[in-house]
Amino acid sequence: MAKACSAGRMERCTCDEAPDLENREAWQWGGCGDNLKYSNKFVKEFLGRKPNKDLRARVDFHNNLVGMKVIKAGVETTCKCHGVSGSCTVRTCWRQLSPFHEIGKQLKQKYETSLKVGSTTNEATGEGDISPPKKSIPGHSDQIPRTTDLVYIDDSPSFCLMSRYSPGTSGRKCYKDKNCDSICCGRGHNTQSRVVTRPCQCQVRWCCYVECKQCTQREEVYTCKD
Repeated sequence: MAKACSAGRMERCTCDEAPDLENREAWQWGGCGDNLKYSNKFVKEFLGRKPNKDLRARVDFHNNLVGMKVIKAGVETTCKCHGVSGSCTVRTCWRQLSPFHEIGKQLKQKYETSLKVGSTTNEATGEGDISPPKKSIPGHSDQIPRTTDLVYIDDSPSFCLMSRYSPGTSGRKCYKDKNCDSICCGRGHNTQSRVVTRPCQCQVRWCCYVECKQCTQREEVYTCKD
């Protein structure tokens, strides 16, 4: 939504406003920054500003705030130089969000270190709160979750083996140098060599179709072991 505002695809918002920043003598605030302020306000209204008494709702609310903080922390100032013969006498700067894959990478890291929580009652307010489970669980931390930690209630089922939750990854195609170790859950993978026929050397003919030759080549296919 922040990017949609700056791209002019939203009726109720425009570019981000120029912030009050120090040391701006050498550059000017311009361009069209991603409107994080409006999108953040909209998301809070849409998801709700206050957590529900239900534990799962409080966990969702907590994780939503963590996600917003990650996005906000990733806002970067981007500048473009203006001047004669490539000089940079004036710079125009604007704020933009980090690329989506960078934000996803940070959230994945937080997911891998997420904390299991239970429910307690705050004696001062009488309201429910999230906290470490009452009973110590082997393999789980008793650390009190911070506002930057993702949290969860139930352990995730294993998606490596066939179950009522998942068909598992046995026989699943993977890429040897990219994700076989992860997708195959450490079970290893099979390698199969096969000959395939694909269109090649394609040309556009007048008018109006594409003419291709058929080329055969040998390729290796990797699939997860049982």
